[in-house]
Amino acid sequence: MSFSFHIPPALRYPRFRYLWFGLMFSIAGTQMQTWALFWHIRTLTDQPIALGGVGLARILPIVIFSLIGGAMADVVNRRKLLFISQSVMAFSALALAYFTFTGSVTLWHLYILTAVQATAVAFDTPARQALVPNLVPAKDLSNAFSLTSIAFQTGAILGPALSGLVIAYLGQAYTYFFNAVSYLGVILALIAMGAVPQQIVGDRRRGVSLGAIQEGLRFIVAHPIILSTMLIDFFATFFSSANTLMPIVARDILNVGAVEYGWLSAAQSIGAVIAALVVSQVDQLRRQGPIFLWAVVSFGLATVAFGFARSFPLAMIALAWIGASDSVSTIIRNTIRQLQTPDHIRGRMTSVNQIFFMGGPQLGEIEAGLVAQLFGAPAAIISGGVGCLLAVGWISRRWPQLRNYNGDEPVLAGATAD
Repeated sequence: MSFSFHIPPALRYPRFRYLWFGLMFSIAGTQMQTWALFWHIRTLTDQPIALGGVGLARILPIVIFSLIGGAMADVVNRRKLLFISQSVMAFSALALAYFTFTGSVTLWHLYILTAVQATAVAFDTPARQALVPNLVPAKDLSNAFSLTSIAFQTGAILGPALSGLVIAYLGQAYTYFFNAVSYLGVILALIAMGAVPQQIVGDRRRGVSLGAIQEGLRFIVAHPIILSTMLIDFFATFFSSANTLMPIVARDILNVGAVEYGWLSAAQSIGAVIAALVVSQVDQLRRQGPIFLWAVVSFGLATVAFGFARSFPLAMIALAWIGASDSVSTIIRNTIRQLQTPDHIRGRMTSVNQIFFMGGPQLGEIEAGLVAQLFGAPAAIISGGVGCLLAVGWISRRWPQLRNYNGDEPVLAGATAD
């Protein structure tokens, strides 16, 4: 395993480079809105369960539409599908800005428009993740996903940090307006990259069908490596998701204001970017299964540490530790899934995965809100970290293939890039 600084190989491909820069800009706006939304809800009400309602508003569209979105990503042009989903999210952010500017915003406005954006995400994520293997060759796919993680986490540093500043000095409405503008990053990247070839096999051109969706589900169940990473992703994020409690931690436990809240919200991404930069410099990452499992264990331990934190510096350190651990596990699990899935079924695989990786944290936010309502925010966070550790132990014993996965196993399908 060599380690010397160099330009990551995935950036040699112009189409991926366009998408990468566009995502970095767009994610900054999305993260600004996400964390500003939590602060907004806490401003409208002091009930923790109201923050958990955001999770419900997000998970229902994901469950309802993800499988359809994944099937569409395999039979329609992924680039065009992304263009539509990004545009819908931009208009939803503009609507949030309008209601907030006019002073007519209510909790129901926040929930409903969050659900509209989640519906667009149900179509956006399978198309975007399935598009990446069409932009770079298989040998550079893990590098592409480490760079994608950097783009997401860099945006997730800038966005939350800016959210606190924007709320404090410009006002809540501007966080939503700036997010709407940020979607232009991906939209312009999609225009610049031009046509992108993808594999559509035989009768799969017939369109979205129940049979096509069932085929995707059967594929996942038949591949323990893919199934086990999805399950561990779901349970880890279900138990350890307490992001919606951040305004309560900031205001009521750490006694800090909007600017410090912004930095707390960015802390996970600071750790994640550092970890992703390290991984991006590793040419061939081996022993991926054990590294993945230890990264999730580290994620659970860091969550427990955050639950015990009673000072701003210690909370920042624990959150950065959470982010670094999550970044490593995200890079590895995305690489495993995309490499072990044929191109013609990647959209459907990603859509099922989306239910796991988005369903876990969104349901976890509901669970965290309920536990916090009954026992307080620290108890919700600490118990979640313990639950994550127990889930890792069970899944690693149930599917030993994951413990033995190295990363050089036969690839089921290659990827092409012009």
